[in-house]
Parts: sequence; structure tokens; C-alpha cells
Amino acid sequence: MADYFEIFNEKKIGVFRQRIDNKTASQRIAKIKNKNNDDDSFMILNLSSVIDKYIKWKKELPRVKPYYAVKCNDDPILLTTLGTLGCTFDCASKNEMDKVLQLNLVKPEDIVYANPCKSKRFIIYADSVGIRMMTFDNTEELLKIKELHRNPEMLLRIGVSDPTAVGQLGNKFGCDPVSVAPNLLQRAIELQVKVIGIAFHIGSGGSEPSTFETAIKYSKELFDLGIKLGHPMKILDIGGGFPGFDTDYVNMDKTIGIVNSALERHFPAGGNYEIIAEPGRFFACTPISVAANIIASVKVPANRITNKESDADKDGFMYYMNNGTYSSFNFKLYNRCFPLGEPLFPDPLKDKKLFHCTVWGPTCDGMDQVEDSSIKRQMEVGEWIYYPNMGAYSSVVSSTFNGFDNPKIYHIIDEKYL
Repeated sequence: MADYFEIFNEKKIGVFRQRIDNKTASQRIAKIKNKNNDDDSFMILNLSSVIDKYIKWKKELPRVKPYYAVKCNDDPILLTTLGTLGCTFDCASKNEMDKVLQLNLVKPEDIVYANPCKSKRFIIYADSVGIRMMTFDNTEELLKIKELHRNPEMLLRIGVSDPTAVGQLGNKFGCDPVSVAPNLLQRAIELQVKVIGIAFHIGSGGSEPSTFETAIKYSKELFDLGIKLGHPMKILDIGGGFPGFDTDYVNMDKTIGIVNSALERHFPAGGNYEIIAEPGRFFACTPISVAANIIASVKVPANRITNKESDADKDGFMYYMNNGTYSSFNFKLYNRCFPLGEPLFPDPLKDKKLFHCTVWGPTCDGMDQVEDSSIKRQMEVGEWIYYPNMGAYSSVVSSTFNGFDNPKIYHIIDEKYL
């Protein structure tokens, strides 16, 4: 499959002397699996793509230090690669903090405990290992922190949401930046709890990056108020919401332009503060792909798929594959994402004729549907179907429901990055 292998963090990494994309690597693996009568689904994590993402971030957002959001994808090789490159980490639970610390990637002070509502046990643990930077958005959390942590450094999380975001966070976290946030800064002074900055998260998968401008403006006003009240304000955390890949609705370059412009306007270079962010999708999404095997191919009237009577005399196909919404495609159930697969191998004779189709996962649950209605060529049992951009909130939320194993992950890298 690869030109040779190296061991990295006790894992075998496939090394290629020339640049290879995920689809080509998937084709090579699938051919080997076909020879061995192995039709198990698999994923590829392309570490070269991760490195490219980091290089782009440092070039285009040089003032913003990335704290990778571990919840997006906690693959140990991915975390180790990002930590080696210079990323720090956003953790939201004891297990995430443990995972990062056990890999010896960063010092405790380079972790932000970015969960505004924390259990007492987790706060005590954060204190015991030296994690001090934490978020809050309510008085009750301040009281809890005051009781359980000896030297906290708090970030006040405000609620400013992109209304188009598929992953809305403002309905759960973040206080009103005008009516509530000033009172919380004052209450922290009274409790003698140190607030060192402002944090926000505009939401994930949105198409209005201009929300960053609004949030950064509010943050500057609260920054100035915090200083006036006596807080040692020094951190602006602009959260996540950075796209994993470009679409017709949003692209990273546009987001970068808006963020840099807003920072220069409200937090110009040379100030006594540090800008950080919590990107997840940006780093994890495109480096990872999924290949699944068609385990059943059923011809049906196309109107069963399209719900149009005019399609009753046309052929459609229902494909069943060995990966689904309880495994790598779990994000479809809660994130309103619509993955679209394609045949892994071209077939010149079949590719010209397309049919309406539905793609199902392998479990007995009727909700295990990966593609509701799409257009593809006819595919046969044993063929492979390929899905790109699968790294965000996929394997990290997968399960073995109904007894189906999760796919193996193959890690690959270009030789020049070693």
C-alpha cells in the first residue's frame, strides 16, 4: 500500500515518497482488501493534509494561537501531530484533559478547559494537574470555581451566534454581552475570582462569518470594562466556527479576511493581549476519508426514493453499505450534514448512466440512512463507495450499535514531512 512504514507514537504510519491524495490511497488499500476477501470499511487519516492545514493557519492567521478542539476528533496520532506542530488544546472534560496530558503534548497551562458548566470533580481534577484557564457564563459557575479551584484564570464566555450555523451553541452557552456580561465581571471582582479574558463561539457550519466581527466588537467593550474593574485582561478567545472545507456558502479565505480585519480594528497588533481560537473542523475534516463496501444492491422504482409519481416507471437503487449513522456518519443525525459518496473506482461503461439512489447503513434501524436521495451510477455488491471530508465528529462519536465494528484507521504521510 505504502512505499514503506515508520513507527510514530507506537503506531504504524504508511509513508509515500510522492504526494498521494486520500482517494488514491483508498483505492490502493481497497485493491489489497479485495484480494484478501476483506470488505471491512476503513478510514484514512492523511497527516500531510493536517500539516498543510497548520501551515495555512500560521500563514493566514499569524496572530491567532490555535487551541485544537479535542472533541472534534481525538485520534491520538492526529493529536500528537498537532501538538508537535505547535498546537495547544481545548478540552471540555477530564477524559480529554487526561488524553492530552498523557501524550505529553503540552504543559497544563497550555490547555483551556472550555466548558462553561463543569462538574465539581472535573474542576478539582483541573486544579490538581495545573489547568487554570477555564470558561464561565454564569454566577453559579463562579461560585463553584471559587470553592473548588485554588488559582483559576477565567474567560467570560459571551453568546454571539451565527444564525445560519448548523451547530448552534448560543442556545446552550454564552451570556448576553450587554445585559449580563458586565454584571458577571463585577461579580467576579466581588468574589475575588480572576477574569483574564473574553471568549465566544459563533457556532459550527455557518455561512455568515461576519458574526466574528460582531463578537470581537463586543469582546473589546468587555475587555475594556474588565480592565477598568481591575481584572488582568489578557486573552481573547475567538472560539471555533472555522470551516473544514470550502462550499458555495462559506470559505476559509473569506472567514480569515473578516477575522483579521476585525482583530486589527478592535485588538490591533502590539497590544498587551494574546488572541487564541478553538478550531476543530478546520484541522480534522479534510484529512480524513471513509471507504465502505456495498453489501446489498436492490433495484426499486425510482419514485420510492424521489416520492414523485412521475418516476414510477424509472429504475432506482437502494444501496446498503457496511458503515452508517451509528458509526462514521453519526454526525448526520444531529448536525444536519448531508454526506455524498461516489464510487471509489471508475467504471467507464457504467459511469455514463445515472440513477436515483438511497444509501443505507448496516444496522436494523430505519434511521440508519446516510444518503436520502442522490444520483449515482449503478453499483454492485462488493464495490467500494468513497466519502471525503469525514474527519469532524465522525469516529469520535461512533458506536458499535447492533454489533457492527467501527472502521480501521490507516495513517499516511508524505516522505517530505518526516
